[in-house]
Amino acid sequence: MEKLIVTVAPTGSVPARKDNPSLPLTPEEIGRDVYECFRAGASVVHIHARKNGMPTSDVSAFSEIVSEIKERCDVIIQISTGGRGREGEERASGLALKPEMASLTCGSVNFPTIAYVNEPSLIEFLSERMRNLGIKPEIEVFDTSMIQNAITLQEKGLIAPPLHFNFVLGLRGALPATPKNLLHLVESIPLGSTWTVSGIERHQLPMNVLSIIMGGHVRVGLEDNIYYAKDTLATNVMLVQRIVRVAREVGREVATPQEARRILNLR
Repeated sequence: MEKLIVTVAPTGSVPARKDNPSLPLTPEEIGRDVYECFRAGASVVHIHARKNGMPTSDVSAFSEIVSEIKERCDVIIQISTGGRGREGEERASGLALKPEMASLTCGSVNFPTIAYVNEPSLIEFLSERMRNLGIKPEIEVFDTSMIQNAITLQEKGLIAPPLHFNFVLGLRGALPATPKNLLHLVESIPLGSTWTVSGIERHQLPMNVLSIIMGGHVRVGLEDNIYYAKDTLATNVMLVQRIVRVAREVGREVATPQEARRILNLR
């Protein structure tokens, strides 16, 4: 198997400091946290920006976070284009920083309390912007149809192979976190693609362990799961350290950022 790529999603747009006091919110806090996760074995960071604790797509907020991270380490920076309820240009604002990667959700899905809408025109707009800037998309998959949508984008020349997918499992309203569902997703992507698994809440650890065994990669972090165990709050570093320890126990070494760049076919 290839070495394991560990992505950390330290902040997200939903968790709050009241939910977990360890949640990093300011650019400096995120920079310090990502550095400790890098030291523990993370090679990719998935970034959401906050302003006064609230989610924002402001490019200046993303720029401050990117600067804080780059001052400390050489992890692969992956900017989120999520921005629920925001318009295309606002969703794409962070792409102006030309990160190596950015998220691309290839369809709409129900979240627990809202619909996360990604219209076909928006998906194509974001894809084209990433292509023109030389940014590799991480295709966020909440259900199987999003894989076919990504293949259609490839056929139109908007994204280039080899594709990289992130399977998001266990979110209420979307695809349940089961071994059968993960196997189906893996078998549905084009040959030569790479893939990561993001298990939500209590599903993070079991889905990540399954991914390690199956040859995929993993995402951990407080964006997806604020607990280390029942009634025990996590830190991002704790979650990275645990999955690195598990991987090594089953004989799979962890990729450095440079090794991850090769595996992901980054420029």
